[in-house]
Amino acid sequence: MGYTSATMRMRTSRLLTFAAFTAVTASLSAQDAAKPKPEETEIWEPVPAVVTPSATNGAAPSDAIVLFDGKNLDEWVQVKDKSPAKWLVHDGMLTVSKAPDSGNIETKRSFKNYQLHIEWRIPENITGSGQARGNSGVFLASTGQGDGGYELQVLDAYNNKTYVNGMAGSIYKQAIPLANAARKPGEWQTYDVVWTAPKFNEDGSLKTPAYVTVFFNGVLVENHFELKGETLYIGKPFYRKYDAAPIKLQAHGDKSEPLSYRNIWVREIP
Repeated sequence: MGYTSATMRMRTSRLLTFAAFTAVTASLSAQDAAKPKPEETEIWEPVPAVVTPSATNGAAPSDAIVLFDGKNLDEWVQVKDKSPAKWLVHDGMLTVSKAPDSGNIETKRSFKNYQLHIEWRIPENITGSGQARGNSGVFLASTGQGDGGYELQVLDAYNNKTYVNGMAGSIYKQAIPLANAARKPGEWQTYDVVWTAPKFNEDGSLKTPAYVTVFFNGVLVENHFELKGETLYIGKPFYRKYDAAPIKLQAHGDKSEPLSYRNIWVREIP
């Protein structure tokens, strides 16, 4: 039996529709096959190490190296001759010694990148003004005698006017703090620091600079600041090659009453 022209046209239309549907289905299937899957961006190893946080804020977590716990100075030496540190340990704290035979102290261990927690207190009966009022410093990397290295300034900043790149929370003579979060003299202050050490090429030239983030009493005052080199009292900063370095505390020569430190710990980070 023959087909009419109308029937032929209908059959042709159906075949074309089916072919088009098949092509679209094949195209969608190909797209589905090429579509990214959530599993492709999931990373399962290596699994981060378990670190037990402290029960209270500011206490050392399980993987920290405790540098001062209020008991002794076993982790510290005099900078000038590496003899045992001579600062005064009393009542769970460490008080700066300004005696001529003392001076700056630094850790026996050396560090590269780390998280640091340190607490300090300006005496309630502090005298003096400006840089001569409770002056000290936390050197995040001690690169030599005296004040060689990279200093986070310690100073009374509560109603005490001084140059702003030398106030508490500053990276000395380089970075002005984003805020003044100082408490009154007689109250404990806290620095929480993330230090990324500089890297150097074999010839001593700088490969990558140092960076620092600082929280002062819980307030962000330095946000991943890029250092221009070591912190200097006079002159422009510059880098000089080192590998790992101790953390140093400064016995400043001003005549004000000596300040104190406590609860110092560090966590090494990659």
